[in-house]
Amino acid sequence: MTAMSASSALVPAGRQALIPGFSANVGNLDAYISTVNRLALLSQEEEIALARKLRDEGDLAAAQALVMSHLRLVVSIARGYLGYGLPHSDLIQEGNIGLMKAVKRFDPEQGVRLVSYAIHWIKAEIHEFILRNWRMVKLATTKAQRKLFFNLRSHKTSLDAMTPEQVDELAQSLNVKREEVIEMEMRMCGRDIALDGQNDDDDDAKFAPIAYLSADHSEPLKVLEARQYDRLQSEGLQAALSQLDARSRRIVESRWLANDDGSGATLHELAAEFGVSAERIRQIEGAAMKKMKASLAAYA
Repeated sequence: MTAMSASSALVPAGRQALIPGFSANVGNLDAYISTVNRLALLSQEEEIALARKLRDEGDLAAAQALVMSHLRLVVSIARGYLGYGLPHSDLIQEGNIGLMKAVKRFDPEQGVRLVSYAIHWIKAEIHEFILRNWRMVKLATTKAQRKLFFNLRSHKTSLDAMTPEQVDELAQSLNVKREEVIEMEMRMCGRDIALDGQNDDDDDAKFAPIAYLSADHSEPLKVLEARQYDRLQSEGLQAALSQLDARSRRIVESRWLANDDGSGATLHELAAEFGVSAERIRQIEGAAMKKMKASLAAYA
């Protein structure tokens, strides 16, 4: 089996697999951290011997031993990125993937300990995870923007805005424009706002974004209702009217469809037109409406 397959076999499959090679769930994050802190460290000689076995023989057991002896390093590094609002367990898991990539590429003949080599890979994987998931830096796509983002985060000592002197100092040290520092700081100082109010009884709920961002005309239920109404007005109404005889249709149209405001002909006016009593017109109208209602039910 190759070193690549060894690394792939150790990739965590869900949060229950934060520890590569463990056959059972650890439980919670505290139990995981406690467990990895008790794992034995490797001496330099043991590390070199295992790395050679992995490189030369593709030994999965050697890869697992190298990874597990450095899991505490991932926990320590991931703890430094808790300020980005992402779960510690997710940061650890991404760091573990970086550790496995480092183990796969580690050359024991370079005279460098794995811990020094792995730090770069662990941090790189965590950085990528943060940039993919933290909303404020989704526009930080260039290498310079990413460097500015992570350096700015470490340089800010409080939640207050940076002073002009601090902005100039950071821009000079990172060799970027002060405008770029200001723009990135504005992104980082932004905060998430709940779309709905946090509490229905809270007065602040009346001023939540949902109160002024919602558009009734584009709300899905309203759209469906409008489409159904239009269908009833066109296809449904014409189909229902076609079920009536000429006299019944004339009465319904004169009474209800002649004017948009509903001010149609009266029973007495239609009674005079057809030479019958107003009561007879009312009976014909009632029967016609009942028949139309049954026809319109198919469009409801």
